[in-house]
Amino acid sequence: MPTLLILMIIGGLGFVLWDTGRAAAERAMVLGRNACRAANVQWLDQSVHASGLRLRRLPSGWLGLERSFRFDYSYDGIERHTGRMVLLGRELVSFTGPSAAQISRIRTAVEEAEDI
Repeated sequence: MPTLLILMIIGGLGFVLWDTGRAAAERAMVLGRNACRAANVQWLDQSVHASGLRLRRLPSGWLGLERSFRFDYSYDGIERHTGRMVLLGRELVSFTGPSAAQISRIRTAVEEAEDI
C-alpha cells in the first residue's frame, strides 16, 4: 500500500511538471511570435525549443522554475538567426531576438499582450 501511494505522488508531481512546462512553452511561443511580428521579420518553424531549466527564487521568496527557450527568425528568408528568452514562472525576465522588436510592457493575459 505505501508503495502505491509513493508512485501516485511521483506520478502527480511528474504531471504537474509536464503541464507547467507546456504552459510555459505556449507562453514563450506567443511572445516569440509577437516579437517577430513587431520587428517585421519571419518567424521560422512556428515553434520554440526548451533549452534550459533551473531553480530560481521568485520575487515572493518561494523557489520557482526558470525556463529558457530559443526560437529562429529571419530578416530576409535566407539567413537564420536565433532568439532566446527566459521565463520565470509566467513572467518574461530576459529576451534576445529581432533587433527592431520592442517589448516594454507584457500583461499576464496572452490576449492582452501589448507591443510598444
